[in-house]
Amino acid sequence: MSIRRTTKAARGAVAMASAVGLALVVAGCGGDSGGAKGSDGDKPPARSTAPKGSGPGAPAADSDKVIGEMKGPDGVVVTLHSVVRDSGGFVTVNGTVTNRGTRAFNAIDWRSNETELRSRSSISGATLVDKAGKKRYLVLRDTNGECLCTTGLSGLMPGASRPVFAQFPAPPAKVTEVDFQLPTLPPASVRITD
Repeated sequence: MSIRRTTKAARGAVAMASAVGLALVVAGCGGDSGGAKGSDGDKPPARSTAPKGSGPGAPAADSDKVIGEMKGPDGVVVTLHSVVRDSGGFVTVNGTVTNRGTRAFNAIDWRSNETELRSRSSISGATLVDKAGKKRYLVLRDTNGECLCTTGLSGLMPGASRPVFAQFPAPPAKVTEVDFQLPTLPPASVRITD
């Protein structure tokens, strides 16, 4: 057997062992609830990377508070409600996107240019910029390559609003002011709160 075949076989064995180990770990982590079922009893609930209570119908965190506003083309307005530093080492930006235009809005231009990203209509292209420290922070990703941000942001009809969020690595504790940026919109200077 050649070295090339031996190496290929060894890689295959390692991949198989890893897959079996991962399957055992995942199986061991399951609860005894009999499987996750949605309200209709047949389908599992949809996976969401949104923070608890921020589904499509839920209001953004403290939506009466406005700390910044970004107006874009075709009547799209993003109102920022909070930028909060978490003890876990990240910053969460919460806001509301409103379509004040005359046609449906799709956030296709707000996504990042990554090839592994699954959602095509998200705010994964958002950034936080620390101008004083000259650093740009990108939206965090989970282990599946999905952004820790609002996804599926398409078909927002005229007059409709939807809560949005994005999580970023936290800048150093001394940084309290950053610019929140979305492609196609002017940046908004916001203050990070704890």
